[in-house]
Amino acid sequence: MKLKDIGEFGLIEKIKQTTSIPDGVIGIGDDCAILPQDTLMETLVSTDMLVEGSHFLRSDVKPKQLGWKSAAVNISDIAAMGGKPLATFLSIALPPDLESEWIDDFISGYSECCTKYGATLLGGDTTSCEDKICINVTVLGTCPVGSAKLRSTAKVSDLICVTGNLGDSAGGLKAILEHRPRTEDCKRLIERHYHPVPRVVEGLKLSKLEGIHAMMDISDGIASDLRHILKSSNVSAEIDLSKLPISDELKAVWPEDLYNLATSGGEDYELLFTIDPSIISSISIPFTVIGTILPNNDNNTIQWIGSDTVFMGFRHF
Repeated sequence: MKLKDIGEFGLIEKIKQTTSIPDGVIGIGDDCAILPQDTLMETLVSTDMLVEGSHFLRSDVKPKQLGWKSAAVNISDIAAMGGKPLATFLSIALPPDLESEWIDDFISGYSECCTKYGATLLGGDTTSCEDKICINVTVLGTCPVGSAKLRSTAKVSDLICVTGNLGDSAGGLKAILEHRPRTEDCKRLIERHYHPVPRVVEGLKLSKLEGIHAMMDISDGIASDLRHILKSSNVSAEIDLSKLPISDELKAVWPEDLYNLATSGGEDYELLFTIDPSIISSISIPFTVIGTILPNNDNNTIQWIGSDTVFMGFRHF
């Protein structure tokens, strides 16, 4: 069977089956692994990779933008668990003929993001690659014991919520790939794609509320990422497409493709979380209710209210 036949989720499951997780440790399956400390705190660890051609186009992205994004998408995993970022480790493969000014600008953007969110760059590795740039980041964070928000704790009747707008990043990428004229609306979508904002403050606030159950960040679109929560929590869901938070810019640039971009585009790096309806008035951050957790059915499916389309989200394979 080929990799494209088992898909990304199948690959992750295959790797997971070969691993034995020690007691007290949470490993493959959430945004971060959780390692216990000898204190009242736990360590959060995550890693992510960006490969030229798959995640960015060197001909379009500015190196400072790429530096920021490389740090931000990893710090977002700490936010997804309700943790506080501590440190990052950067490993990067670069073509030998790359200009040194490119590296200066990349590190400037990377450091700017790390400084903003308190995640110091503590080490990493460098190597050469003949034709492509490959960036791998490991991020460390911390949270009080038992406070990390997992994907496996959604409950039936929970409301499904998101921070921010959905689809802007995907709309920006689509504009880049299809050479859309750079109107002001289009430029804002592209900026959203290149300059994601990790919801660290929001994640920390949500982590303090007992009625916040499952949580993760949106990297592959809610149509894909919500399924992680459904499978881990053994539940199903319904999403009301009319309630999706969609920006005026996305409506202006891609009016014919709103639902597909908002559900399946990915790289929003907003928080997706489920909550007990009784605590909704206690949430102090901006958010939107988009659906409800339902009892499990045959395959942890999502019912899409407002469309006959079965949205699936971005998949790497």
